[in-house]
Order: sequence, then C-alpha cells, then structure tokens
Amino acid sequence: MTKIALFPGSFDPFTNGHLNLVTRAAGLFDQVIVAVMTNTSKKPLFTGEEKLALITAATQSLPNVTVTAAPRLLTVAYAQQLGATVLVRGVRDTKDFSYETDIADMNQTLAPAVETVLLLADKQYRYLSSSLIKEVAQFGGDVSSLLPSNVNAALKQKLAGDGHETQPQ
Repeated sequence: MTKIALFPGSFDPFTNGHLNLVTRAAGLFDQVIVAVMTNTSKKPLFTGEEKLALITAATQSLPNVTVTAAPRLLTVAYAQQLGATVLVRGVRDTKDFSYETDIADMNQTLAPAVETVLLLADKQYRYLSSSLIKEVAQFGGDVSSLLPSNVNAALKQKLAGDGHETQPQ
C-alpha cells in the first residue's frame, strides 16, 4: 500500500524551512503532496498560481513530491480526496506545538482515518516564518539564504512591483 502524505500550508512565501520539511517527509512517505491552501486569517502576497509554480520549481529534484492547490477546502477533506492518510505539519516551538495539537484534534474528529505527523523544524530554521521573511524583505533585508533561489527572486520582484521598500535608505 502506498503511503501518501499531505503537507498543507499557505506558503507565502515558501521558505527553506518548508523545503527542509518537504525533503524530510519525502524520505518517510511514498508520496508527498504539498498543498497550497487558503488561510482566511492571512493576507497573501503571492497568488495561489504563483505559489504553485514557485513550490513546484523548488521541489523539482524530489521525484515523489507533487504540488497542488486546494483553495477554500478543509484540509482533511482534501486529504481524503487525494487518498492521503497522513497530514505532515512542521513545529518550530511550543506555541506551534499547542496550535498544531488543536488542529490535529479537530482533524481527528472530522476524519479519524487521517493521522497527523508533526516534524520538528531543524534548529537552523526554528525562528523562520513567512511573515518574518516578508517583513524583513520589505525593508531591504537580505533573506536570500532563507529562501529557495527562485522564491527569493520572485519575492524581490513582487516587492519592487508593489512599491514596497526593497533597499535601505
């Protein structure tokens, strides 16, 4: 039986921390599906289509990883549609653990056959968040070592095109 894992997130932008988790999950499961999902509490910088293209390019060297988008769907409903029996989530700290535990409990209630697996973020990525990266980049900070190169280029272009500050004054 093929073990399919779903790694959902808003990925705005997709960071090296995300890539590390996808790579590690790809070593644990037969197939990993990275799903660009809608988070109604966040205002995205990138469109769903942009995120899909960026993540696909960043994960192209991982043969058992595919990238898809599922806007405005419950994660467990999408997992069931895809035949995924595992949800992969990353945890950076105790705040993430508490948040992810609540989500895992709700998902278990909604879909008992779908298991949640929490992967601890590698030490070098524990402080990383997409929100922090966007904040630093908007004020001209160098985030190139924190993002896949294609995502870094897209972020620079996006911020320059949106009239955000990209160079320190």
